[in-house]
Amino acid sequence: MNNKFLLEIGTEEIPARFIDNTLSQIRNKFKNVFKEERIKFEDIKVYATPRRLVLLAEGISEKQEDLQELAKGPSKRIAFDEDGNPTKALLGFARGQGVDPSEVVIKEYKGEEYVYAHKLEKGRLVKEVLEDTIPEIIKSINFPKSMRWGGKNFRFARPIRWIVSLFNDQVLSFDLEGIKCSNITKGHRFLGSSSIEINEVNEYFNKLRENYVIVDQEERRKIISNGCLKLAKEKGGNLLLDEDLLKELTYIVEYPTPFVGRVKEEYLKLPKEVVITPMKEHQRYIPISDDNGKLMPYFIAVRNGNEEYIDIVSKGNEKVLGARLEDAKFFFEEDTKNKLEDYVEDLKEIVYQEKLGTIYDKTIRIEKLAKQIGEYLEVGKETLMNLERASYLAKADLVTKMVYEFTELQGIMGREYANISGENDIVSTAIYEQYLPRFAGDTLPTTTAGAILSISDKLDNIAGSFAIGIQPTGSQDPYGLRRQCLGIINIILDKNLHLSIKQLVKDALDLYASEAGLDFSQDEVVEQILEFFRGRLKNMLIDNGIRYDVVDAILNIDNDDITDLVIRAKEVNKWIDKEGLNEVLAAFNRVVNLSEKAQDNKVDKELFEVEVEKELYEAYITVEDEVQKLLNKKEYGEALNQFIKLREPIDKYLDNVMVMVDDMNIRNNRLSLMKKIADTMLTICDLSKIVSK
Repeated sequence: MNNKFLLEIGTEEIPARFIDNTLSQIRNKFKNVFKEERIKFEDIKVYATPRRLVLLAEGISEKQEDLQELAKGPSKRIAFDEDGNPTKALLGFARGQGVDPSEVVIKEYKGEEYVYAHKLEKGRLVKEVLEDTIPEIIKSINFPKSMRWGGKNFRFARPIRWIVSLFNDQVLSFDLEGIKCSNITKGHRFLGSSSIEINEVNEYFNKLRENYVIVDQEERRKIISNGCLKLAKEKGGNLLLDEDLLKELTYIVEYPTPFVGRVKEEYLKLPKEVVITPMKEHQRYIPISDDNGKLMPYFIAVRNGNEEYIDIVSKGNEKVLGARLEDAKFFFEEDTKNKLEDYVEDLKEIVYQEKLGTIYDKTIRIEKLAKQIGEYLEVGKETLMNLERASYLAKADLVTKMVYEFTELQGIMGREYANISGENDIVSTAIYEQYLPRFAGDTLPTTTAGAILSISDKLDNIAGSFAIGIQPTGSQDPYGLRRQCLGIINIILDKNLHLSIKQLVKDALDLYASEAGLDFSQDEVVEQILEFFRGRLKNMLIDNGIRYDVVDAILNIDNDDITDLVIRAKEVNKWIDKEGLNEVLAAFNRVVNLSEKAQDNKVDKELFEVEVEKELYEAYITVEDEVQKLLNKKEYGEALNQFIKLREPIDKYLDNVMVMVDDMNIRNNRLSLMKKIADTMLTICDLSKIVSK
């Protein structure tokens, strides 16, 4: 069990964003194969550099485990004749299983005796199994984008240039459309050897290290993180290194060496984000700030190589960054010659979407939708004025030279240019916050105006896309509508807003119909978008620990107030742990089933024939009054507790009263009572969706 298997897939440089998912696929696919092929192993590790994907499997068995199966044959009465001799049926079965008829055993199955044969499949050598399975594993790896090359019939992220396949000290060859398997790997593209012989698995990592390749990404990550932090401290500053940039740096180098470069003081007069964006997004440099958050005249970069000539490398990177920042300075100076509002008219020249008009058209829609939401929320007059101004200016920075060159600065430059143009802080902040949250875990708008503007912008995107039939399908969501929908939900919950999503969707679609002249079935599109919101909310609630059946019970009622639905979900999730829940659910399920046959919920007390009818109705009236009071206070758990009081009257009623009598007036009256109870219950949640334990 001390066997080791090493697989290295050598490629052209793979994009950093592909690597994490690819490593996960490789690990899982090999684990599954080992399990399916009955191969024992102790551990599977995966590594990656820009030019190689590596799997190391340790503690592998020499052979597959033997497989013993018990194959079921014909029944005993068919397998043997009256004298106990094998029939043709038994002989055929034994021949098919490769056993002698005398070796079969008799076992009972569902009250009848059958013949069974013990079938033994001897385990193959693990090396043979791997030779057969590895090509298919490699071909099955998926990438966001892949390519063919050199006449190959399969796709990969980048062309595969070499493969190392070693089982201990032996090359394990397999056919991958002519790509050679060997024990020869390559070192660093510029510093290492282009032909490194690996005689056994144990020497792989050290030999590559000698050739300036650190295979373990976690080790590279620590070298980068610790090295950059050390350099920043030497300059008396703090490292502005986020996880995404650290991950990218880890996967774009094979031998990391951090170094410091200088930034000219004149560029630090620009807005902070204008300096940081070219550094991080375009050059993969790390800014340094002082204790007050002010940028210092330094940056840290990571070289894919050693420290030789590091001063020359630093100077070269300073020149590259300097050119970028000189452009940014020029754009900033040109943009600020005009006020932000002067750019709004230019939005008429930019198409938002062919069927949905220009960015200017979108601005007008957002302005109207934001005002409508503000009125629903009854915000103050000043907030409405700020919201209207922010909506009008929201997209103006898209036509500035800075944002045209550095698209990541949309909203950020809008905020900066708004401040420079004399707009108040609420307006400028809202312009920036319209894009929040930009990704999972991102910050949410802090201002009311920013929150409303963000909701309006995202809802306009969703409504327009659905109206013209552009909807997320499967894993495809090119316009990021799922993310925007979650953004709306998170903003609503964070601000504790009570809004009708259905009404907002109708408002957004009405604007497309009136402003853009779109022709679509509003009822159909409204329901599609509401279902889209329900799907996102359902996933969110389940991820937060709410039982799936509770989520179904909440989302199945006529309520589209997201904040209220989340409160209900949490309350019901706690409530269902009560004793006697099954009896309560059984009673209400009987009520719901009968209520579906009712024409309405109008009850005529004069048609009551027996005392239990009156008792149930009176019990319901008492409970219904208390439930409404509790609903108004959003005490949903207590409201459900009131409904528990109806269980006994319901059971007594249904056990003693025939609902579906011949007299139609009596029958409809009794069904109406069931519907009245069910309708009130549905003002809390749909208990029929709760699964009994």
